[in-house]
Amino acid sequence: MKILVTGGGGYLGSVFCRLAWSAGFDVVNLDTGFYRDGWMRLASWSEPPLHDQDVRRVEESTLRGYDAVVHMGELSNDPVCNLDPVVTAEINHHASVRLAGLARRAGVKRFVYMSSASIYGAAADQVVDESTPIQPLTPYGHCKASSERDISALATDDFSPTFLRNSTAYGASPRMRFDIVLNNLCGLAHTTREIRMTSDGSPWRPLVHAEDIARAICEVLRAPREAIHNEIFNVGDDEQNYRVREIAETVAAVFPGCGLQFGPPGTDKLSYRASFAKIHRHLPGFKCRWNLRRGAEQLRDFYQRIQLTPEMFRARAHTRARQIEYLRTTGQIDEHYFWVDQ
Repeated sequence: MKILVTGGGGYLGSVFCRLAWSAGFDVVNLDTGFYRDGWMRLASWSEPPLHDQDVRRVEESTLRGYDAVVHMGELSNDPVCNLDPVVTAEINHHASVRLAGLARRAGVKRFVYMSSASIYGAAADQVVDESTPIQPLTPYGHCKASSERDISALATDDFSPTFLRNSTAYGASPRMRFDIVLNNLCGLAHTTREIRMTSDGSPWRPLVHAEDIARAICEVLRAPREAIHNEIFNVGDDEQNYRVREIAETVAAVFPGCGLQFGPPGTDKLSYRASFAKIHRHLPGFKCRWNLRRGAEQLRDFYQRIQLTPEMFRARAHTRARQIEYLRTTGQIDEHYFWVDQ
């Protein structure tokens, strides 16, 4: 199967491309390169063939000959999207729907869209599943919801979109991010030997390892059409719903000598637990191989291997909002986030 991966040079994309390539898929990466400065070269990682292109400038001819498109090429979290909600909508909604329409016209059979479980919003103690009404709280979440709705409307007998609402990702990647909860807490534990929480850590978060997200995508690509056609799947495992407090306590236990301090009850409205029964029912080959403890241990060993320093941990290239701000303020991208030299 020949697959075009948009955003294949990012944190999740680089993990998926490596795993899909080793699983026998013919993978091509299309990426505009916002995060190319964040490469952490490891001997066992290599990159697939590359289309160096902004997803907003893709034409139908680029998509011909592919069996599937895996669309990851969006702005990736709330802080980035809050910088400019208008540009966020251009990239994360309008360009995504346009890409799906082009893929359908080009004869692509499957379109896998990377959504997010964060669109459930403030669900408190409710356990959410794919039928739960969504409550997006941010521009990032609103765009995910709008893209799900509008891409779903494009489904036909010959074009099957699938929507993966990923839990909060964690784990090692050659394009590492330190602005997601477990990676960040492990980075603090490694570089400072201290975690100071600004809240009591009571909100719930489902977590999922980057490699398990990649395996879920592969299972969608392999599955019979009737199992995945125009379906939404929460990606993760029921046992990986954690309170933020539990995440911090696990990290402190894995990193010897790490101190831990909690703050008062916080104002974080984002709290939800997710059910993952549907993905296991439709895709029986999918199983998470990682959990919180093993993930923290992997990150501990990874940070030791790359000799992570405080300067590396704080570097803009590994924090999405800071990298985009840097590209804007240095004039490398324009007000619409297009490279100025292209």
